[in-house]
Amino acid sequence: MTSPIAPRASRARRLPLFLLLSAALLSPVAAQAQALAGPDWTATVRGWVAAMLALMATVIGLVSSLHHRERPASFLIGMMLSWVVLRAAAAPSAAGLRPLLLTLLVLCGVQYLLRQMNWKRSWIDHALLIQCLVVPASLLLTGGQVGLLGSIWQAVLSLELVAAMGWALWLRRQRLKDGGDEAQSREFMLMAVLLLPTMAALLAERLLAATSESLWTTAAPWLNLMLPMLMLGLGLQLVNSVAHARVEAERHIAAIEQRMNERIAEVERSHSQLAEQKLEQVTERERKRIAADLHDDLGAKLLTIVHTSESDRISTLAREALEEMRLSVRGLTGKPVHLIDALGDWRAEVVMRLGQANILAEWKSPAEDIEHTFQARSYVQTTRILRESVSNIIKHSGATHATISSAVQDGDFILTIQDNGQGIPTELDGRLDRGHGMASMKSRAKQMHGQCLVESGPGWGTVIRLTIPL
Repeated sequence: MTSPIAPRASRARRLPLFLLLSAALLSPVAAQAQALAGPDWTATVRGWVAAMLALMATVIGLVSSLHHRERPASFLIGMMLSWVVLRAAAAPSAAGLRPLLLTLLVLCGVQYLLRQMNWKRSWIDHALLIQCLVVPASLLLTGGQVGLLGSIWQAVLSLELVAAMGWALWLRRQRLKDGGDEAQSREFMLMAVLLLPTMAALLAERLLAATSESLWTTAAPWLNLMLPMLMLGLGLQLVNSVAHARVEAERHIAAIEQRMNERIAEVERSHSQLAEQKLEQVTERERKRIAADLHDDLGAKLLTIVHTSESDRISTLAREALEEMRLSVRGLTGKPVHLIDALGDWRAEVVMRLGQANILAEWKSPAEDIEHTFQARSYVQTTRILRESVSNIIKHSGATHATISSAVQDGDFILTIQDNGQGIPTELDGRLDRGHGMASMKSRAKQMHGQCLVESGPGWGTVIRLTIPL
């Protein structure tokens, strides 16, 4: 499934291009004003660049004011604004201001390049501040004439800026060697593309100014543009990194929310399981309490009726009710029953009841040893199905012989009851579920996830086949 963060990431990558285009669209006014300062078309280009730098400085100022980690970007803003004002101070009357602007530009550039790599030295900070005072003061002592001293200071300041660029690039390379990832490798390549041409342009500018006046006059407009283009590149990189950081933060928040939702779902499942276990424990205690009450109270009264009643019918009914109650109590206690013990109980009861009705009972147990167990509820339901079947044989079949066989096959317990009686009457043909408690027997089998099949026909008896999964 596509992440909702992906479209935001693509928008973040397009943001620097959008800012650059916006600056280009907003710069004609500044370009026109700058074009008035000189007749050549290079002044127009510098005007466009100055407008873009001013807009970029505004954007970076807004970003750095919102993100405390981007406070070093204030040096980049100072660098940009220094260049913009320096280009505007081209008039001869502003010649005394240019050395101060140039030293401010170098101060901001060096500080930004080094602090971007978290490399800070107090002696460098002090030296740059002192330089901002020494350079203008030394030029004032010469009477405001730039001359040779001004060229020397320009060369020194250019070399300082080149040295800071080279040192920042070397620090990035060392960090990449110490275990950088793919993102740091891309960032190093980008910085190399930005810094190396600018370093070459600054060195070439100083070299041409010292050797060839004509070549310097021809190449100077192009070389002068490398430094502002570097600042634009650094600004775009900063905005792009902030946009990517925003996307990564949103992705991280989404991952945290997902883990939180998973944790909440896990807690809810655990709570549900605990609630079910608690309910089962309460239910089990209630079953045992009801079973104890039936056994101690009702069982004692029924047993008293069995032994004290003068009526044989009442005594028999009380005995049957006592047996049914004991069966119900056994189901309520929830204790599993070994299948071999259950078969023994069923055999004793069936043979006794059929023998009392003068019906020959043939019991066939499984040939192999049985180690399976019956759930208490399954044992109770099977016992009642077997009792209902035996009652039908005694009351309705007219049989003289009955065969009860059991087997374990493919994880199922199969109990078959067959008699040689007259079968289901013809008036109940097709409606076996309505006669002789067949519906109750099938319902009990269904509750145990099993089935009870009945086959019968006049003259050949009835077969009941009960299948229950173990």
